Amino acid sequence: MARKVLFAEAEKDCVDFLFHILSLPVGTVTRLLKQKEMKCGCLPNLYERVENLNNKYIQSNQCKDILLKPKCSVGNITSVPFLLLNDVATPERSFYCCSNNSGHFNVSDDPSALCPACRYSMSRKLTYVAPPDSKETEAATRGFVKDVMTYMVTDDLVVKPMSTISSIALLNKFSVRDIAVLQEEVVSFGMEEALESIFKQF
Repeated sequence: MARKVLFAEAEKDCVDFLFHILSLPVGTVTRLLKQKEMKCGCLPNLYERVENLNNKYIQSNQCKDILLKPKCSVGNITSVPFLLLNDVATPERSFYCCSNNSGHFNVSDDPSALCPACRYSMSRKLTYVAPPDSKETEAATRGFVKDVMTYMVTDDLVVKPMSTISSIALLNKFSVRDIAVLQEEVVSFGMEEALESIFKQF
């Protein structure tokens, strides 16, 4: 059992980081693997073929970035500490109203749409104004798990709330009789470690 990682004590940010990986589209994960030169079956090959495919073979109403750099569907992606995903587009929606300034109250998310009342283009962009307390609400609810306790993450990526009982159960599982043989280490955890942890399970 030498050098075996029994578990890690993780704060909310680390657990949010791990859980966020499940929300990433396959194209994004494949691109990350390719950038890190990590092997995961044939997905990097498929990604590369799409990347190298001449645009003349792509439908005129499609874009390769839909597959190569897909948007994450999770609404609060910006609040999750996924630090090295700077080039992943975050979901952003813009809304437009009638450009005729005639008091029509129709709204569209497509600036090429036509106002059903006067047939003018719906190209006047609207500005969203957040309510005064939205920042406080967002801070309290950001991420996936609550910031009320420490979490336990095992070597096979089982995540559960940290407790004395769960710690004892884990020690019993690995037949640890002498706690003195255990060593505590502080480690930094980032994108590379997350990908390695996940894909070594396959």
